[in-house]
Amino acid sequence: MVNFVLVAGARLGAWAWDDVVPYLRAAGHGVHPLTLSGLADKRGVPAGQATHVQDIVAEVERQDLRDVVLVGHSYSGIPVGQAAERIGDRLVRVVFVDASVPTDGKSFSSAWPDGGAALEASIAENAGFWPLAPTAHYDGEGLTDEQIARLVRGSTPHPGATLTEPAVLAESLSALPATYILCVMPGAEPDDAEPDANVAELLNSTRWRLVKMDTGHWPMFSQPRELAQILLNAAVE
Repeated sequence: MVNFVLVAGARLGAWAWDDVVPYLRAAGHGVHPLTLSGLADKRGVPAGQATHVQDIVAEVERQDLRDVVLVGHSYSGIPVGQAAERIGDRLVRVVFVDASVPTDGKSFSSAWPDGGAALEASIAENAGFWPLAPTAHYDGEGLTDEQIARLVRGSTPHPGATLTEPAVLAESLSALPATYILCVMPGAEPDDAEPDANVAELLNSTRWRLVKMDTGHWPMFSQPRELAQILLNAAVE
């Protein structure tokens, strides 16, 4: 048995894993979906990047979890990657689900093509939060209308400081046992069907694995059974 700690991306909370959790529990594993500070049921709690890292580490330590598989989706790959090196021998594997990966001294926003200028302007204009995404943001991602409605209904504005403050790593993530799940819609452009340069470099490590899913950026909604199976496979690699 392993313990999956599931952390969803920006604007989302533990609820985003509701369709995945039953498959993991049916396989006999511990499953711990986590809401980060400032989001969903923890809305209003002040948060920076270090807060989100500590949220994850504290959950592992509070429950004295062992044989941990840390799973980070989208934005949450950044705090999950940092937390993975902090929990030491409790970690079995870290899984990045179509996620950003942390680089020491770099923030989530700094990886944007404009260096984060537009994102930071949006945060400044919205009282320090990244505002909710419009419904159209989820088009073309393999989601049903009902799934899009759930995403829109459940989302909360995201604490801006968590996106602009830098990651802190002791060493390269290449030293961690990791699986990267790349979500690619059928018919996608060739550039979109391969991981970005940062992830591609990490995949040169013998400790990293790449898995592709034929779906959009929110596979916990569009393909929960398939995502769960990939997580189960990653736990025994």
